[in-house]
Parts: sequence; C-alpha cells; structure tokens
Amino acid sequence: METWLKLESLHPAGSFKVRGAANKLSSLREDERARGVVASSAGNHGAAVAWVARILGIPATICVPENTGRVKLDAIRRAGAEAIVQGATFDEAVEVSRTVERERGLAYVHPFDDADVIAGQGTIGLEILDAVPDCALVATAVSGGGLAGGVGLAVKSVSPATRVTGVSAAHAATMAESVRAGHPVEVAEEPTLAEVLSGGIGMDNHYTLALVTRFIDEHVLVDEAQIAEAMRFLLRRHHLAVEGGGAVAVAAALASELHPQGPAVLVVSGGNVDERQLLELTAQQAP
Repeated sequence: METWLKLESLHPAGSFKVRGAANKLSSLREDERARGVVASSAGNHGAAVAWVARILGIPATICVPENTGRVKLDAIRRAGAEAIVQGATFDEAVEVSRTVERERGLAYVHPFDDADVIAGQGTIGLEILDAVPDCALVATAVSGGGLAGGVGLAVKSVSPATRVTGVSAAHAATMAESVRAGHPVEVAEEPTLAEVLSGGIGMDNHYTLALVTRFIDEHVLVDEAQIAEAMRFLLRRHHLAVEGGGAVAVAAALASELHPQGPAVLVVSGGNVDERQLLELTAQQAP
C-alpha cells in the first residue's frame, strides 16, 4: 500500500505533545503565566510543557512516575522545569500533580483531556490532509485520547470518507476498553515498550472518550513483539529512533492489521527512546 509517515518524533521536544502544550500555554492569562504551570506526564507531555514554558518564560513543574525513562526525565530537566518523580504509575503521578496544583496555586496542563490541548494535537490531521489530500486512512496511537481524538475530529471534519484507526499497545488498552464499555474503565497496567501509552483516561473524562468514540473508526491492538519489530524497522529502514509508543501505528501496518483503500498515513508520534533500550532491541534477531 502507498504509505506515508507523519514524523512527529522530529519535533525539538521529541513528540507531538509540543502542539497541545503550545496551544494551552499560549492561552493562559498573564496572572496564570506568572504563577506557573504544573503537569503530570509519562514523559513526553512533561518534556513538551517544559520546552514551551521555557520559551514563554513560564515556571513549570512536571510530575512523573518512577518508571519514566531517563531520556524523557533528562529532557524535562534540561528545559529548566522542576521534575517531581513520585508514584509507581502514571495515575499516581496525576494525584501528586493535583496536590501540587492546589498547594501552589498553579495552572494545570492536562496531558489529554483539555480542549486547548486536543485542538493543538488536531493540527496534525489538518497537515496530513494538506500533504496527502486523497488520504484513505490515518493510523495513530491511542492512549488518553488527546492525539486520536484531535486528529480524528480534524480529519473527519475535512474529509469524512477518510478512515481513522486508533492503535494501542495490548498492554495499555484502557481507551479501547472504555470505548467498548461505553464509559471510562480501569485496566490493570502491564509492562510495555509503549510505556507512554499507559495510564487511565480519568473516570470523570470530559472530552476524549466522546471524541474517540465518535471519530475513530476501528481500534487495533499490537503486542510487544510487534512494537519491537516496528522500532527495529524504523531504525534500520528509515534511520529513525522511535520509542515504542510512537511506533504502534507502524507496528499495525507491518502486522497487516490496516487495510486502506488508498494512501495511508501513519503517525509516528514520539522519538524519546532510551538508546540502551534501542541498542538491545536492534541487537536481537528481527522476526
């Protein structure tokens, strides 16, 4: 099939998250900017908020779980943000960030369930249709739904016939399970190469579940071997260092899980991968 890669992994902050962070922080009032912002993150959202906050001169505090990769944590600190590493899971890091928000009076920058953040991520969909007007299918990673919901809304608003596929790691399929149930559900977290896709969608989800339910045509789950194969493929064939969560759309394509009736665009959503992990994967025999 004719396949295009949308390389969100090449942003200065390493992922698509810079779009939503820029849109949200640009919308803050002057008094909110002066006090500063706080965000919870599995890594990429935090790095993006820290990067944008530095440019805009806004103090930033980022709360991340203890399993956050060194590359992402280094990116947050390098941008000048305060990093609070606390909590065994992303959801526990969220609780820490909400405490910091209340105690310090900071503006909260939600990683996905925020209208400004979703709108920022949706610009990816508009750029895809500008570049590939006859696009038949867009495949993108799904986690909390800010990316998938924003891209789905943008694509379907301009080109209703274009199918949008959401791809999740089988070990991080909370959104897919929530769509199936018709309401937010909690799913036990399992270790995954796509750790940035882990975490819940919030039992009080306001936007993303509804957007994903309405605008994502189908959900595909990929396993750990498929994610590893996609990471190796992107490095060897395209010389791209891509993290597991950023490679899931490519994993679905390589596993023949996508069936477009025309050109397909795969969103490569993040490149903040630990080099040791990537070296280990590439040293292994490709399937």
